[in-house]
Amino acid sequence: MLQQTEGSHAVAEAVAMCRPEVICAYPITPQTHIVEGLGELVKGGKLENCEYINVESEFAALSVAIGSSAAGARSYTATASQGILYMAEAVYNASGLGLPIVMTVGNRAIGAPINIWNDQTDSMSMRDAGWIQLIQAFKIAEAVSLPVMVCMDGFILTHCYDRIDVPEQAQVDEFLPPFEPRQVLDPSAPVSIGAMVGPEAFTEVRYLAHHRQMEALELIPKVAEEFKAIFGRDSGGLIGEYRTEDAETIVITLGSVIGTMQEVIDEMRDAGEKIGAVTLRSFRPFPAAALRAAVGHAKRVIIFEKCLAVGIGGIVSNNVRMALSDNDLASYSVIGGLGGRPVTRDSLRKLFAAGVADQLDPTHFLDLQHDVVNRQIERSSTEHRPGPDAENILRDIGIVAAAKI
Repeated sequence: MLQQTEGSHAVAEAVAMCRPEVICAYPITPQTHIVEGLGELVKGGKLENCEYINVESEFAALSVAIGSSAAGARSYTATASQGILYMAEAVYNASGLGLPIVMTVGNRAIGAPINIWNDQTDSMSMRDAGWIQLIQAFKIAEAVSLPVMVCMDGFILTHCYDRIDVPEQAQVDEFLPPFEPRQVLDPSAPVSIGAMVGPEAFTEVRYLAHHRQMEALELIPKVAEEFKAIFGRDSGGLIGEYRTEDAETIVITLGSVIGTMQEVIDEMRDAGEKIGAVTLRSFRPFPAAALRAAVGHAKRVIIFEKCLAVGIGGIVSNNVRMALSDNDLASYSVIGGLGGRPVTRDSLRKLFAAGVADQLDPTHFLDLQHDVVNRQIERSSTEHRPGPDAENILRDIGIVAAAKI
């Protein structure tokens, strides 16, 4: 059934249909509407047999979810940006304990400087914590007993209104059976969860976490096929391909920017350019084999991402280049959309044209204002007290007019 709704409310409805038993809520923009929506559903009696727990911090939210999941309850929470940093210790604990918690991350930039808009640096900061990062979360989380982050672009998806295909509860129940935990705290059969592990066994325990991720790599496509059979539409899987059949240039990306990219790719195709795109639907586990198969015939790849590893470059690019290390093709890393900067069709059109002509630097920053950056670099090299980067740049571009003290 199609209905017009906000992205966050759609997430709340989807989570509710999965029949969670514990929801741990601490609001942080832009995920606030998700937990607010779930709170309304619980309070209004539309989501039954669910305990909604207001906690005092993001760290507490995931800590409570760890406790409830360990006790055998299907558990859910949500966060974003500084919130995921605050819960970082618990993020590692949840995966290390093999607890199938599901958490939505409304992707948002990490400060400083303060920024509430979208990029993907927050979830990427936890990329090696052992969580799966994709969609169709509860089904896969419970099958391999690992936590899952469902990552969605903050504001771009959380706060926009669009037509949403809402399934029937019976379809969701057919797809997602009642939760049967692999491990549970039970006074009648006591076990220790979170025991101290020394050097004699730590490697083996960590290897098993990696093994479960590899299990998920095999499981994810099967779950996507099952989803398609029940709901009648394609969703999930490891990657998505768009006009890649004969593409000589393939853009690799993840997140909502693919919609704008497809429009530009269609324009370039109409002009005779052989270009296509691959969307990473699963970042962890990383779909290396599927990616190699999708781009094996191309001459070059342009890797576009909304995150930056300071001091080395693109986070996604490093993963892609490792996966494609045996492929003889040119690769260009593009950083764009940081802090919510718009990624426009015009900018993408120029970017793709330069990439097709092999005129991009190995690492390229989309729409970077070089004159503004160079002024601050010169200021830093010539003045004894050049002042903070962020405030100086804002002054240079006319956002603030404060006098320098």
